[in-house]
Amino acid sequence: MERAGDQDLRDKKSSSEPSPTGKNQKFPAGTLSACDGPIMIEESHRRSAAYGLTEDMEPEFSPMGRTDLSVLIEQNQLLHTHAVPVMETLYEQIINTHNMVLLTDAHGLIVHTLGDDDFLEKANRVALNPGVAWSEESKGTNAIGTAIAEQKPTMVHAGEHYLRANHFLTCSAAPILDYQGKVIGVLDVTGDQRSYHKHTMALVRMSAQMIENQLFSAAFQDAITLHFHPRPEFIGTLMEGIASFTPGGRFLSANRIGLFQLGLSLIALQSHTFSSLFGLPVSALFDHYRTAAPGLLSLCLNNGVRVCGRAQLRLTNNVFQHVAETSPKQNDAAGHLHAEQASRRLSGLRYLNTGDPQIAAVIDKVHKVLGRDIPILVVGETGTGKELLAQAIHNDSPRAKGPFVAVNCASIPETLIESELFGYEDGAFTGARKKGSVGKILQANGGSLFLDEIGDMPLNLQARLLRVLQERVVTPLGSTKSIPVNVELICATNRNLRDQIAKGEFREDLYYRLNGLVVKLPPLRERTDLEPVIEKILAAESTDVRHTVSPEIMELFKRHSWPGNFRQLTNLLRTAMVMAGDEREIRREHLPDDFLDDLETPGIAGVEASESLGHHTNHSIASDANLEEMKLSAIQNALEANGGNVSAAAKTLGVSRNTIYRKITSNR
Repeated sequence: MERAGDQDLRDKKSSSEPSPTGKNQKFPAGTLSACDGPIMIEESHRRSAAYGLTEDMEPEFSPMGRTDLSVLIEQNQLLHTHAVPVMETLYEQIINTHNMVLLTDAHGLIVHTLGDDDFLEKANRVALNPGVAWSEESKGTNAIGTAIAEQKPTMVHAGEHYLRANHFLTCSAAPILDYQGKVIGVLDVTGDQRSYHKHTMALVRMSAQMIENQLFSAAFQDAITLHFHPRPEFIGTLMEGIASFTPGGRFLSANRIGLFQLGLSLIALQSHTFSSLFGLPVSALFDHYRTAAPGLLSLCLNNGVRVCGRAQLRLTNNVFQHVAETSPKQNDAAGHLHAEQASRRLSGLRYLNTGDPQIAAVIDKVHKVLGRDIPILVVGETGTGKELLAQAIHNDSPRAKGPFVAVNCASIPETLIESELFGYEDGAFTGARKKGSVGKILQANGGSLFLDEIGDMPLNLQARLLRVLQERVVTPLGSTKSIPVNVELICATNRNLRDQIAKGEFREDLYYRLNGLVVKLPPLRERTDLEPVIEKILAAESTDVRHTVSPEIMELFKRHSWPGNFRQLTNLLRTAMVMAGDEREIRREHLPDDFLDDLETPGIAGVEASESLGHHTNHSIASDANLEEMKLSAIQNALEANGGNVSAAAKTLGVSRNTIYRKITSNR
């Protein structure tokens, strides 16, 4: 068979193969390939011929073995994690259309697929399976391979495929770029060419952009990330620009729409700062987000266009050192913020001892094991101050000069926990940072490692953690080298780990390795030191005015159940301080209406408290029959008073409609 030449291509263009419109053309009327049309297809065909492929070749059926496929997925772990949920959403939009959704790596190797059963048999004939390569070198002109070659969204329809065996397909693919603008994978929809729809390409491009934005956000953890657009309603949508900066304001990267709005290339932006691009110093940005309820920022681009923005400040404790490096003006703001943060940071266990006997007993127990290499497990409801206790334990321990590293096991996606904890080598997976990552455990070497929400750690990682604790070595992903590690371990949970062990959700051997000393932090409603606690919070949060709480409000506080514990109390006091302004005394008019409604509605405190206790180790209140009756009675009374209107009843009680629905349903 002769290699495809110009005459062959002309013959293809005049072939009688039907198109989706029933006409003898490559694309539906008014539609062009996303890769700039027939010229780019011709160039791809020439490349295919140069690779030594012939049009009548049978597709290569050489998928990876199970082990190699597992390695492929692990190497593309970050991409796989963020892409799969988007793929599932995309598939729901095209289900039952004789199509399938595919994810490949940067080389065209299929990593994951979702497809209609009636199309999968046809897909198997051309090896649309995980582990199979769909680069141009392997399959000739096809949407995946050509999208990689051209680094552009690409549609290849029917006879445009180089191999005749693939002429029954229509494929729409979009490359997925990392924050450096490099292709790290491809998202593709492939189906029967007779079921082609012109909107498929748009769906693929939007989905690929969604994955890129998620990867972008995950790439910058110690940074200022700005979401911006000229129209405020587009912030939080796929139309928003995203740009990240160091804590000192130096430009790091921007997504595709961000580059378009800024009107500069990634290379040109490297010499810019937050201030030069948006006309606002970093110190003013920090000041904006110190307010109780910061709204959208009003910013001006260097081209004169005004945009709205919302910033995410994902900053480590040494952020103020970085901010101080920018300018004298920012130095002043940094020093002020640093002092404020220092006043909030608990110096040690003495600070926590505010007169409650239960807390005093906890502190006494902890003191006895400091520096003895005994792991500590802290249990308690959400918001009871478990991390503050862990920080205080570290500050009072012989390891106080070492690092304190906190990891919330519930807030990290399951597929990322392993790399976050144990680190990874350079090239361990697609999207991995150059030179790899140390991992949280090794970051804590010589200091303390705090694993919050340990009950949410996946079972497979529990086994790895147990080995680290027993052998005192860490092996990063992609490495064969074990690194010695020496950490003081503090864990916390709001779950009943014994119940999880009984259900097979938590390893018993790990449990007994963690619970050298188990201490329980009581909820705020059970503590006797509310007044001194409030005084300390007000002192830590105060700026120019030293606020106090009026006797009337203090009595109201003592009556409240505080289902959100310290988190709720602190947020309430911060808001009240802002409302009070220059007035020293916090009074009733300074408190939020919903909080006052909670206090004035009989039984509603129990409704709120039960929500925070739903999965806690202490079920004594949740299981109290009298309290349960009181909660139901409050809901029923509110419904009757509002004529059965759930929304009105929820507003009266100060809870969500879902809370009322759940309570009514669970007690039928």
